[in-house]
Amino acid sequence: MHAQETDALLKTLQVRFEKYKQRHAGLAWTDVEARLADNPQAIRSVAAMEETGGEPDVIGHDDATGRFVFCDCAPETPTGRRSLCFDRTALDARKEHKPRSSAMEMAAEMGIELLEEAQYRALQELGEFDRKTSSWIATPPDIRKLGGALFCDRRYGKVFTYHNGAESYYAARGFRGWLAV
Repeated sequence: MHAQETDALLKTLQVRFEKYKQRHAGLAWTDVEARLADNPQAIRSVAAMEETGGEPDVIGHDDATGRFVFCDCAPETPTGRRSLCFDRTALDARKEHKPRSSAMEMAAEMGIELLEEAQYRALQELGEFDRKTSSWIATPPDIRKLGGALFCDRRYGKVFTYHNGAESYYAARGFRGWLAV
């Protein structure tokens, strides 16, 4: 990234950080910014989160490592990460009408991880997300081995976890990611 792009990203992140203080009470933007400045790969990953509509924000801090946790906080699953099946195996299994990629592959390319179910539920404690969309989440190997994958959403004021064939994809389903910096 060029210096101007990095500066613009950091300003966007700072505005969001200050607007949604309840997501990271007690944390200081200067500490987050310093951590990002020391990690060009993290800046690229957070930029990819932003470019695909994720609206990344800090949602936690690990006191032991000093790392800050960024997560997609867009109200709905990021627009640039929808209509994806779960992983490469699922994509290869489709005979026709293949989506452009898979959630797992796109996350790896971006340098982020899919949320696990507990992380997704913790995110929902910070706001209401996916009220009209749904998000693939990390799926336990035993479920994936049987051909399934998990996704979550929020409906009727509750968070739901569902299963679907990993090769399925929908215009309203994408994925949310996280990154520790």
